[in-house]
Amino acid sequence: MVETQSGQNVKVLRTDNGGEYTSKEFSVFCQEAGIVHQLTAPYSPQQNGVSERKNRIVMEMARCMLFEKKLPKLLWAEAVNTSVYLLNRLPTKSVQSKTPIEAWSGVKPSVKHLKVFGSFCYLHVPSVKRGKLDERAEKGVFVGYAAESKGYRIYSLSRMKIVISRDVHFDENSYWNWDLKKVHKGDQTTPSILEPAIESTIIEGPLDVEATSDTPVLKMRPLSDVYERCNLVHAEPTCYTEAARFLEWIEAMKAEIDAIERNGTWKHKARLVVKGFAQVSGVDYGDTFAPVARHDTIRLLLALAGQMGWKVYHLDVKSAFLNGILLEEIYVQQPEGFEVIGHEHKVYKLHKALYGLKQAPRAWYSRIDSHLIQLGFRRSENEATLYLKQNDDGLQLVVSLYVDDMLVTGSNVKLLADFKMEMQDVFEMSDLGIMNYFLGMEIYQCSWGIFISQRKYAMDILKKFKLESCKEVATPLAQNEKISKNDGEKLEEPSAYRSLVGSLLYLTVTRPDLMFPASLLSRFMSSPSNVHMGVAKRVLKYVKGTTNLGIWYLKTGGVKLDGYADSDWAGSVDDMKSTSGYAFTIGSGVICWNSRKQEVVAQSTIEAEYISLAAAANQAIWLRKLLADLGQEQSSPTELYCDNKSAISIAQNPVHHGRTKHINVKFHSIREAEKNSLVKLHYCSTDEQLADIMTKGLPKSRLEFLRLKLGMSRQISRRSVRIHESLPLKMPLLEDGMLTLVKIHNNKNPTYMLTKALIAKNLELCVASMGQGVEMLGQLKVIELPVSSQGLSSPMSSIVGIKLPDQLVGVERGLRSQAFHQRALRAMDTKWDRPLLVEMKEKCWHLAANVMVSAVAGKRYFGTVTNDYESRQCRKALGDFLYL
Repeated sequence: MVETQSGQNVKVLRTDNGGEYTSKEFSVFCQEAGIVHQLTAPYSPQQNGVSERKNRIVMEMARCMLFEKKLPKLLWAEAVNTSVYLLNRLPTKSVQSKTPIEAWSGVKPSVKHLKVFGSFCYLHVPSVKRGKLDERAEKGVFVGYAAESKGYRIYSLSRMKIVISRDVHFDENSYWNWDLKKVHKGDQTTPSILEPAIESTIIEGPLDVEATSDTPVLKMRPLSDVYERCNLVHAEPTCYTEAARFLEWIEAMKAEIDAIERNGTWKHKARLVVKGFAQVSGVDYGDTFAPVARHDTIRLLLALAGQMGWKVYHLDVKSAFLNGILLEEIYVQQPEGFEVIGHEHKVYKLHKALYGLKQAPRAWYSRIDSHLIQLGFRRSENEATLYLKQNDDGLQLVVSLYVDDMLVTGSNVKLLADFKMEMQDVFEMSDLGIMNYFLGMEIYQCSWGIFISQRKYAMDILKKFKLESCKEVATPLAQNEKISKNDGEKLEEPSAYRSLVGSLLYLTVTRPDLMFPASLLSRFMSSPSNVHMGVAKRVLKYVKGTTNLGIWYLKTGGVKLDGYADSDWAGSVDDMKSTSGYAFTIGSGVICWNSRKQEVVAQSTIEAEYISLAAAANQAIWLRKLLADLGQEQSSPTELYCDNKSAISIAQNPVHHGRTKHINVKFHSIREAEKNSLVKLHYCSTDEQLADIMTKGLPKSRLEFLRLKLGMSRQISRRSVRIHESLPLKMPLLEDGMLTLVKIHNNKNPTYMLTKALIAKNLELCVASMGQGVEMLGQLKVIELPVSSQGLSSPMSSIVGIKLPDQLVGVERGLRSQAFHQRALRAMDTKWDRPLLVEMKEKCWHLAANVMVSAVAGKRYFGTVTNDYESRQCRKALGDFLYL
């Protein structure tokens, strides 16, 4: 480059003895170019004084630039490059009346573009890289000048990388506070009532100053700056670095720390960790895998406990990995500072595991596994972390392991207490009581079931991605929305997208309604675009409006496993593969679900549905085995519902024909599963297909309907229901977990409100909601009927679009044949076997309440909502829980 740009040949090159100069390749290069290579004597930098001195000048200049603007050391290279850039444009003694760059190129350089190094600035964002409502500029710090183009090198504070741009707005009087992540405007001054003594007119820009001696050159400064500094006050420091400059702030910080330590606000915790990275496979460790409980297993256990009315308890083993017994011979050095006096040269031989060892998780699992078996537990053959113990009386105890956390439930309180004592005799444990939080799941246990959700985790995700105040949307995806890997422009920094999708995937632990959106977005993790990020943020906007959603496992009686399998066809735009989805329910709630792109391209909807059935059948077989291990063996085949009759026919008819000959053999396992009475395939309409939520984006009404069917709702507690104090209640309203809610709609005359409430005495508990059909949701039931001023309307004719259960037929016949009025109501049999809650509307509660009290005085316990406000509160608590 030197010879090409200057037109002169390099004859002699003097360097130090650095390896880059003494290599064979460099020597050959000098010989071929005819350059004499001179080396300085070892440790004699003065023999190459020109370059050594220049290096010192550059480093001193770079150091000052970094300190002046309080920049982190990671930008040292930018400071060095900028120092060289400026030195080449400053006068020098070596070249009279010229700058080095002018002497080299013959062109006088311009200094108009020079800016203060480290200044805060705003970098323009091109319109092609932002939306209409996005910010038009991003914050940055000026760190130098581009070598290949006429632009500035800016450190982007949002992307944490160097970008080159010409469209930059500088604020040279400010710098970025790297500790507090905000702009610092410099020293603060108190407002002065006096005008500045002198207004400076000094010319800004570089000064033509030549140093002639070692005496420091005085820096010229406007007198107005000096005057303003006379008004400086001690403002509150914004970071520790600023506070540490003042004695009073040091004393204040010390006093605060002393107060915290006296109150025991924190504690010091140390952990001895082995350098496991130095271990060699096959020498000092073997197997390292240790199983943990699947989320499917945890939900199945919670559903079973909800059905049986069991409480689930949470135990935590302290320092679990230290309990694992080692099979290998391992030696470790004594911890520094804790050597045994007189034996400093010795090492420790480990008998038990330490944190950091590769086999520590495996050793802990082996230890707890052998101990539980020793206590009489039987390990499940289908889930290595599930243990069951059953005594002669039929009482059972179930334990599930997740590393050092233990979920314990059972049919007998004494068994649970004995187990805790036995475990605490061997291991140091914390009894966390009834489980209410586990692996990000919030768990609410009550007498009528168990509710799981991830409300706090959902709020944390929204806060992390700064969407806690965003506008909510009703659905996570637009109806039948499809996205491609080629949509939009690729993100320069994909880590935010990957983090968002990963967070959504973990949120699906209790949110089956997010399974398909999360699965769809995860297909673009390798190269996401702004379109993919937009779809992901839409999902978060949906989460914003549904943070309280979770799954209820209600006490409905009986443990019956049902499955649903569905598929779209060629839903993937990029490879035309289909998406399989399945969902399995026990009682009121879904326990297992999945959405996944199929491995092969299905040639028809039948084939796609058939592949989906095979995956669902495999899951059904595993769940049946798991239930059998837990003492809940399914006596009949698991009903597996599909909305494609042709796919069911292929599974039930093994005849080989042209439409199935190409299907992979492994998908035909569904035939054997049905032949062995493990599953039974049933046809259901698309409207009743619960797995439809796992394969595509749905409209709002369809999404809400499927959420209800899957047992998803909001949490309800006993405190949500307010009871009229004047009523003689002998027991809590929701004591046995069964409730009949009669929602009253009356236009004119409140005296007829009682009529429809009494309909419930001849009904099996059912749920009927306007326009939604009959919904079965455990033993929490709703009857919602309108009442006219002329008398009781026919339930069949009054509720438009509702198909009522067969039990109502007899009631309707009775209603037509009998004139209902207040006296007749009092004469009717009022021996209720279920609690009754009546919700009054239209501000007529006072009259209706009197009628109800007189009519059902012989009832065991019942309550009324006593005013319009309580009516709204009750409807919000119970109504949302039941069918919203």
